[in-house]
Amino acid sequence: MTVLVWLIPVALFLGLLGLAAFLWSMRTGQFDDLEGAAHRILFDDDEDGAEDRAANAEPSDDAASPRRREGGQGSGNGRGAP
Repeated sequence: MTVLVWLIPVALFLGLLGLAAFLWSMRTGQFDDLEGAAHRILFDDDEDGAEDRAANAEPSDDAASPRRREGGQGSGNGRGAP
């Protein structure tokens, strides 16, 4: 029974804390645009910039040179085993 003396106030406090967080998020506009992020992911705003960056980028040493392993060609599994 003495556990209830602790659990009921803790449960009420956590409930009020959750309610306060929800009310804060409503007041600050966290739920104003629910579909905006879902639609923004579908459209590329910087199409020309991506092509310019790809054209001006210099290839790195890893991308320009073939992958070398010790002991010959290997099986292509990346472990170096023949």
